[in-house]
Amino acid sequence: MSNDALHLESSNLDRQDERLDSRSGIKGMIAGGIKSVKDGELGVLPVIVGLIIIAVIFQSLNSVFLSPANISNLLMQSSAVGVIALGIVCVLLVGEIDLSVGSVSGLSAAIFAVFLVNLGMPTILGIVAAIAAGAIIGLIYSFIYNRFGVPSFVITLAGLLVIFGLQILVLKPAGTINIPFESPLVQFGQLLFVPQLVSYLICAALAAGYFVSRFMRSQKRKKNNLSHRSIRSIALSAILIFILIAGITAYVNQGRGIGWMFVSFLGLVLIVNHLLMRTSWGRSVYAVGGNEEAARRTGINVKRVYLSVFVACSTLAAIGGLFAAGRLASAAQSSGAADTNLTAIAAAVIGGTSLFGGRGSAFSALLGVIVITAISNGLILLNLESDVRYMVTGAVLLIAVTLDAVSRRARTAHGRA
Repeated sequence: MSNDALHLESSNLDRQDERLDSRSGIKGMIAGGIKSVKDGELGVLPVIVGLIIIAVIFQSLNSVFLSPANISNLLMQSSAVGVIALGIVCVLLVGEIDLSVGSVSGLSAAIFAVFLVNLGMPTILGIVAAIAAGAIIGLIYSFIYNRFGVPSFVITLAGLLVIFGLQILVLKPAGTINIPFESPLVQFGQLLFVPQLVSYLICAALAAGYFVSRFMRSQKRKKNNLSHRSIRSIALSAILIFILIAGITAYVNQGRGIGWMFVSFLGLVLIVNHLLMRTSWGRSVYAVGGNEEAARRTGINVKRVYLSVFVACSTLAAIGGLFAAGRLASAAQSSGAADTNLTAIAAAVIGGTSLFGGRGSAFSALLGVIVITAISNGLILLNLESDVRYMVTGAVLLIAVTLDAVSRRARTAHGRA
C-alpha cells in the first residue's frame, strides 16, 4: 500500500486526536467536543442523548425499567442482534448493504441444531459448521459483486430468499428443533453470568486497554512530530471510563449480573474496532467507503476489501444466529425472520454508521442495538403491542438518518470553507 493511500485512509481517523491537541482535562475535552459538533462531527452524541431520553421516559412510566434485573435482561436480549449489526457496520462502511443477515442467522441456527440433535455431533462441530456456512455465503456474495458488478442490494435480497429456503429445507420435516437445555450453547445464552469480582477485573482491563492504546498512539504521533494528546488527558479519560463502566457493573450486579453472552458480544465489538481503527485493512475499508476510485488509484485492492467485508458480515450474522439459538434453546423456520434484518440495519445506522459509507465504528452496533432493545423492552413493560414498537423504531431510524444527512452536509460545507 502506498504512502499516499495511508495518508488518505488515516485522515479521518486522526481528526479526533487533532481536535484534542495540546488540551488536557475535562475543559479541553468539552471544548474539543463542542468544536466537533460545530464541524458536523456529531459522533455518538445523538445516541447518548437518545438513550438518556429513553431512560427518563420509560423509568417515569414504569419504575422496573432501570432496575438491575431488567437491565441485565436487556443486555442479554441485545447480544444476538448486536452481533449481526456489527457485521452490517462492516458493509455499510464501504457504502454497501446486506439484506440477508436475518436469513443467514436463521440458517446457522438450523445447521447447529441439526448437527447437535439430529446427527448427534459434538457442540463444537455444530458451531464450526454454522460459522463456516456464513463465511461461504459471504464469499459467494463478494464473488458475484466483484465479478459481475451486481448491486449488493439485489444480491443479498436474492440471497435472503434462497437462504430462507435452505433454512426450511434443513429443518424439514419437523420445522422446529429444540436444543437440549443442558447444551453448552443454551447454558451460555441463558444461565452463565460473570462473577462479580471478574466483572470488575474486566472493567479495569477495559480502562487499562484504552489507556495503553491511546498512549501508544500519542507517542507515535509525538515521534513523528505530529500533534498529540497529553498523558494527563489520556489518564483522565481512562479513569472516567473505569468509573462509568464499574458503576454500571456494580448496579447491574445487584440483580443477576452481566451475562457472558453480552461480554462475548462486547469482546467482538472491541476486536472489530481494533481491526478497523488500528490495521491497514481497517484504513482500507474507510478509504473505499470514502472514495472508491481514489482508493483504487492509491493502490488499495478494492475487490479484496469488498470480499473481506461481505465475509465478515455473513460470518458475524452466523455467530449472531448461534447466540439467538442459545437464547431461545431452539432453531425454527421463523428463526432470523420477522424484523431481524431491519432491526440489525437500524441498529447500525442509529448507532452512528453512515449509509453513505466511510463513517462509523464497531461501537455503532453496540450503541444502536441498546437503543432499539431499550425501546422494545420499555414498550413491552408498558404492555403496548408490537405495532407501536415498529412505529417508534421507524421514527428513531428516520431521525438518525436525517441527522447523518445534515451532519454530512455540514462537514461538506465546512470543508469548502
